[in-house]
Order: sequence, then structure tokens, then C-alpha cells
Amino acid sequence: MTGPEDQPLYLGFDTGGTYTDAVLFCEERGVVAKAKALTTRHDLSVGISQAADRVIASAGIEPSQIRLVSMSTTLATNALVEGQGGRVGLVMIGFSPVDLDRDGLKAALGTDPVIFLPGGHDVHGNETRLDLSTLDAALPELAATVSAFAVAGYFSTRNPAHEILARDLIRKVTGLPVTSSHELSSKLGGPRRALTTLLNARLISMIERLIAATEGFLEARGIDAPLMVVRGDGALVSAGFARQRPIETILSGPAASLVGARHLTGLDDALVSDIGGTTTDIAVLDKGVPRIDPEGATVGGLRTMVEAVAMRTCGLGGDSEVSVSDGSLDPKILLGPRRLVPLSLAGQLHGSVVPQELERQLRAANPGRLDGRFALKTGMPERLSAGLTSAEEKLYASLSTQPQPLDRLLASTAQIATLQRLVARGLAHVCGFTPSDAAHVVGAQDNWNVEAARLGALLFARRRDGRGQPIAASAEEIAGRVLTAVTRRSGELMLETALSDDGYDGAALVAGPLVQGALDSKSGVARLSVGLDRKVIGLGASAGLHYAGLSGLVGQDCVVPDHADVANAIGAVVGQVRVSVEGTVTQPVEGQFRASVGASICDHSTEEDALKTARRLLREKAVQAAREAGSDEVEIAIAMDMRVATVEGRRAFIEASLRATAVGRPRVTTAPMQIPA
Repeated sequence: MTGPEDQPLYLGFDTGGTYTDAVLFCEERGVVAKAKALTTRHDLSVGISQAADRVIASAGIEPSQIRLVSMSTTLATNALVEGQGGRVGLVMIGFSPVDLDRDGLKAALGTDPVIFLPGGHDVHGNETRLDLSTLDAALPELAATVSAFAVAGYFSTRNPAHEILARDLIRKVTGLPVTSSHELSSKLGGPRRALTTLLNARLISMIERLIAATEGFLEARGIDAPLMVVRGDGALVSAGFARQRPIETILSGPAASLVGARHLTGLDDALVSDIGGTTTDIAVLDKGVPRIDPEGATVGGLRTMVEAVAMRTCGLGGDSEVSVSDGSLDPKILLGPRRLVPLSLAGQLHGSVVPQELERQLRAANPGRLDGRFALKTGMPERLSAGLTSAEEKLYASLSTQPQPLDRLLASTAQIATLQRLVARGLAHVCGFTPSDAAHVVGAQDNWNVEAARLGALLFARRRDGRGQPIAASAEEIAGRVLTAVTRRSGELMLETALSDDGYDGAALVAGPLVQGALDSKSGVARLSVGLDRKVIGLGASAGLHYAGLSGLVGQDCVVPDHADVANAIGAVVGQVRVSVEGTVTQPVEGQFRASVGASICDHSTEEDALKTARRLLREKAVQAAREAGSDEVEIAIAMDMRVATVEGRRAFIEASLRATAVGRPRVTTAPMQIPA
């Protein structure tokens, strides 16, 4: 019989936009301990170390008892929602500039550089001549202004040779990270594959810093355990696997929360809503399984080719920007989607400078449009500021690591847009009034600087309505309205998700007068009501506050389970490794059958032989991918979609798509051998 000290422990992390959560989990005992620390974006190791040290101290265990470490993160999701990430050089092989207009690629690219090269392949993998000379000439200059490269080739999913040649050249000349589109998806649709590749390259430095920070902590504490990362579909993969494919960690946090929600409540059918600092993530749990989006994850309005849970991610959280609709006689409270550093948090971290400046602004006879707003550097490495314009460089140089009020920092209205570009690059933070501040004002939260929150609320209440009158009479009044607005918007988002899942335009319906009338309980000859068919599982540290009045809006109870504040971290350690490899069999010419699996291309004279080869290659690559993803013992299933036609009474082979999926538990370290005294 083993005692508690002999039972293996799993350490789960969730690194969010505001907090880093840590939990110690045991299969026999459940949650052993939990802890939180502020996420330190400039140096993620600080927040990770603080959270982990606190949870280890709380449990009173030896680090050597930890046999597995796993993390989920909302950093990639938040970055895409907020339009952040590194500057990327995009290389398009066989495409034309017109292709940038498809699938949101041009909008996602922004001002990042793009190079078009002749080359690429056709649907059967036959090549068009490749010319790398333009790329070779541009690389020395690009290397100094970008943090990573993305390479997308025409029909590279059928033959990745040109992508590989370009990738190898870039790595040789620049030494920078390179993402090739065939490594991320085997689906056709070049521009969307290029978009996915671009976003992956943009996220590499962010995820690399997260993993490196966690590995550094584990080494410093003597924790010898595999490090896993939750993917957007809820599966676990090794840290090395995630390093190369960070785009697959979008919706990592939400996916982990679904796994955690199912584990904590036992509910098979529910609508799961996880409200964090930056986003609210909502998904449907059906028969105990989260639904996977067959079209690819959509985050920040961008449709990717990443397989992930069918999740609605919205810019609503405790740190959402609070504003009001302009020019209205009765201004409406607006929330998000941008994240701000709460004034209460800024006051807690930076001392008296924040309350003093807020008091100065309150003493002014009239409210200013920049009242209650501050800016500061995030502390990112200076190399990530490469490629700034002269205006951006000038403003960036004037920032410091201490908050500065915008009414004194900015010399012109044009600099507001310049500051927002620095925020988008992850180089600057803006501080302002948020729902977290409102919670401090009404006494629902007290872990940060209450005085800074109250002063910020007073400044916000001084804003004018269409009659020229203050929008609220007190700090408490405006704070209460903000919190009511969060609950109302949360209910609307849940109904939007449910209606969209039922095949309707959820956003349009909820914004329409009928649903709004039902939510307002307006009486009339026609009685209107709207609601959900299943309970809501509320997750997140503030779920108990913001979802307390939810049942009257959605017609269902909201279950906030024990440990709802660390559900993501729990979900990070109870999942499984799952990887998939795809391949095709085509017929380039009659009587020739081509099996293509990654870079392996084999021709056969019969359909049967080609399919046999494809299955063998898929099985081998699935086992290899599973090992790279962190599992040694897996079960493999191969599914096939065959396309054939009947021509003059004869069967004609067109194409076969095959997919091998490997599933298994992550490897864990074994217990150290006990040597008798």
C-alpha cells in the first residue's frame, strides 16, 4: 500500500493574460493544492516561478514527487485577438499579389514584408521551376527587421520540396525561425494556409519565451519531468512539438478549460463559459465531448486551418477596456475588445504615482478625453522593437517602465494611433478603468489598489452625456453599471454561441429587437422569451461575480464548480496526447497511382499498392509524431475518404484522402529508486 508521499503528482499551469495559475493534481486525490501569480509578460519566468513555488509550498511536497508538468495558455489567443505578435517575413512561392486579397491574408499581413517567388507545384505534385534569387538577395536586410519567416508554396501539401528549399536557405542565411505551410496543414487552399503559417511565425517568439521560462524554472527547482502543452483541440503535445507549431496552441486555454469543466462537474451536456482577464471563451459540451470546428479555428476574426474546439472567443474579461457610446443622451457602457492594465493593478505595482495623477486630473475643472489613461513599456527585449517607424521610435523612447499619464505623454491626437501600434507590437501597455476596477469599488475584489480603482471610477463618472451632464453621480453607481453590463454582455455572448451552433446568425439575432426585448423582459401583447437548453458551467476567478445574475438572462442555472478558478490548469494535466498525419493517393496519369505523405512521394502501377504504401507511411509517421509529441504507447486508427466515379459503367479512381490518428497518455518520469538504509 502506498502513502500520499509515494503517489505521483502532476503540475499543471495556465498562463493567461493577467494571471498564471498553478495546480498540483493527483489521480487518487484530485486537486492537492492551487495558487496564482500575476503573469509577467516581459519575463514570463517570474510569474511562472511565483505560481509554482506557491503551490509547491502550499502542498508541502518535494519537487521530486512531480512526474509530469503540463501547461495551457491563452497567450497565443490573446495575441491574435489583440492583433499582437512579432514582425514576419512572408515568402509566397507560386502565388501572385492577387492572392493576398483572399481569406484575410492582406489584413493579417499589415505592413510586414512579403516576397513572391516563381515556383510551386500542381495538384499531383509536379513542379514549376523555382527561382530563389530574389529571396537570396533580400535576406540580409530582412534578417535585421523581422523576428521570423513564413513560407507558403502553391500546392505544397502535395509536394513540399520548394518550401523545404526556401526554408533551408532562410535558416542558413539568417538563423531565424522559419515556418513552412506543409508542416501545419495538409489541406488545400493556399491563401488560408499562408495565413495560418504567417500567424504561426508571428507567435513563435512568444511561445518560445513561455516554454523557455517554464523549462528554466523546472531546471532550477530540480524537477525532472516531461513538459507538455495543451493544443487547441484539447490534446497534449510535448514542449518541443509546440515550439515549432505555436499556432496550434490558439484556444489552448479554452480547450483545457473544457476538459477541466467536464472533470470538475461531471456534466456531459452544458455550455461552458470561461471568463478571464482578456477574453471570454464559450463552447458547447455535447455528450461529454467538446465539438471540433471542422473549418478551422477562428480567432480575432481570422479563420485558420488549425483544428481546435468549436469555441467562440470574445474580447470580454475583467481587464476589458470600459468606454461609453459617444453623443448619446443616455450613453451605453461599452466593453472591450481591447485589454487594459487595470488602474487598481497599476497602482498596486507602481505605488503612489497612479493615484497622484488621478487626483490631479480630478482637480481639473472639466474632464479631459485622456483622463484615467496611462502608458508604460512592457519590458520586452529591445530586439523585438526592430522595424519601428520614426514616429513609433520617438514615442517608444519616451516611454518608461513606470506609468505615465497620457494627457502629459502625448503631444498630439496622431500619437494615440502611434501608441496603439506599439501596443499591437507588444511593446507598450495602456492602463485604464476596467471591470476589475469596478469590482474593487463595490468591494467584490480587494487584492489590488482600491483607491486607484475608486479614483478611476470617479474620473469615468465625470464623462458627459448628450445633455452635457455627468454620466453617473458616484464611483459606486458607475461601477455597478459596469458590472451589470458585463453580466448582460456575457448572457448575450452565450445566446449568440447557442444560436450559431444551431445554424443561425447568432450575433445578428441577439442584436435584433426581438431578442433584446426578451432580455429586457419587455411586456406586450406578444410574450417574448429566449434561453438555453442546458446548464451553464461558469469558469474563471470572477465567474461567481459576473455570472451571479445570469440565470434570468439565459433561462438556466449557472454552475460554478469548486476550483473553477484553475479549471484550465486542471484540464492541462488530465488530457491525452493525440496527433494526426494525413496523406493522399492520386492518379496523375491513367495507370499511375501516387502516394503522398509529407515529403514522401511514391508511384505505383496499382491503386491497391499505392493505398498500402500510404497506410504504411502514415502509420510510421503517426508513431514518430506521437513520440515527438510526448507519448510512447499509442493506439493508431486510420480513416480513409475515397473519391471514385462511374464512367460508362466502369469504376474510375479519382483520389483517396487518408488520416492516421495516434492517441495515448503522455510519458511520465518514474519514481526515484528507494535505497534501503
